Amino acid sequence: MAKYIIAIDQGTTSSRAIIFDKAGSIIAVGQHEHEQIFPRAGWVEHDPMEIWNNTREVIGQALSKANLTRHDIEAVGITNQRETAVVWDRHTGIPVYNAIVWQDTRTQPIVDRLAADGGVERFKAKVGLPLATYFSGTKIVWILENVPGARAKADAGDLMFGTTDSWVLWNLTGGLEGGVHATDVTNASRTMFMDLATLQWDDEILAAFNVPKSMLPEIRSSSEVYGIVNEHSLLREVPIAGILGDQQAATFGQAAFDQGEAKNTYGTGNFLIFNTGTEIVHSKNGLLTTVGYKLGDAAPHYALEGSIAVTGALVQWLRDNLGMISTSDEIETLAKTVDDNGGAYFVPAFSGLFAPYWRSDARGALVGLTRFVNKGHIARAALEATAFQTREVLDAVNADSGVPLTELKVDGGMIANNTLMQFQADIIGVPVVRPVVAETTALGAAYAAGLAVGFWSDLGELRANWQEDSRWTPKMDEEERNRQLRNWKKAVTKTFGWVDEDVV
Repeated sequence: MAKYIIAIDQGTTSSRAIIFDKAGSIIAVGQHEHEQIFPRAGWVEHDPMEIWNNTREVIGQALSKANLTRHDIEAVGITNQRETAVVWDRHTGIPVYNAIVWQDTRTQPIVDRLAADGGVERFKAKVGLPLATYFSGTKIVWILENVPGARAKADAGDLMFGTTDSWVLWNLTGGLEGGVHATDVTNASRTMFMDLATLQWDDEILAAFNVPKSMLPEIRSSSEVYGIVNEHSLLREVPIAGILGDQQAATFGQAAFDQGEAKNTYGTGNFLIFNTGTEIVHSKNGLLTTVGYKLGDAAPHYALEGSIAVTGALVQWLRDNLGMISTSDEIETLAKTVDDNGGAYFVPAFSGLFAPYWRSDARGALVGLTRFVNKGHIARAALEATAFQTREVLDAVNADSGVPLTELKVDGGMIANNTLMQFQADIIGVPVVRPVVAETTALGAAYAAGLAVGFWSDLGELRANWQEDSRWTPKMDEEERNRQLRNWKKAVTKTFGWVDEDVV
């Protein structure tokens, strides 16, 4: 009888369960969106209990659609939105506050306080990250300082922290009934607390943040058996054997296992990851240094990452906040009603600018407007913003690595947009390649789990699964490309310095 791997993809906008076969093909998908909670400007939250309930539901959906039971599943892999922070009571299992999402900017005063001694790169040599609202560390501090009773409970050892992989793992393995409190090296590398060299929590940094070590999960590899699913689940007794943060999972799913290989994921934000092998490379061009993956006892692979906060989220904003479109798919149809952007450039710095600028004082701007500009031009400018931001990150990767990429592997929801993919190839000047299986995030988590239990034998077998679906080659001439890039960079500068003591 054929066996399968199920991957739980706990993402920013939804939770999914995807079942894969030996060839890495999708057998069935269960998906459920969760509420995006915006208590005030700059704040973004999720309800962890809703996420857990949805996770259970999508597991059932996927199994039902495939007409499978737990006996058909060899292992579970987990992938997740990486920096989103959950803090819960170890005695009740109830979160003390909503999950604070990676896009949230409320912790800027905490960032400023920590940066007062040593600047934003105070801990970068150890953790590969600048001080920024993006990462989990300051979110934990905010909860401890602002939720009544949280500090006392944390100091007494009564609170647990986890990114959403840890939250799902703990609940799947029993929660209060012996749940496993762990995370993998890729997620741990996004907290600001893990030393990249030792792969352990750093006591000095924890002391600087005033976060008790007792809150933190155990750091494990990305591919090993962490525990088995609790008896109350449809997947009871199935081993949970792979965990990768979503962007590292997508890189793994793209079979970018070796030094010099890269991928770009087009989701809520965009994330370009460049594998640097077993070497820790510190960026001089605004990129992050992170862990790419670690398979069991083998040496870790590191990566450079260009993180872009808002890409697909801009399309959602045009849909949900402005009502310009009723479904995300309509953005391409609207953009195709015009031949170009009409001189309009849209810089979606809704939560500041991430790579390569790292400007927390930036806010979104739509510039170059004239009476000629219509909603088609704005739709095109929104799509082009994704491509322009990717070009700037790719330039930084090329400068840091010294070996320019000759093609860009892509994945994520937005790669179904052919107009965007063609413009992306045009603006970076190298081919853009889409794989047959576009759900590479879930696939990467499945691969990590399958390797741990012997479902797949080695990386070579996984690499053989990868197949090209589509390829876009550049059609724009260099003069036009340079003109558009010049205007884009000019637009970016218009977002700087918007936030001050009167504006948040």
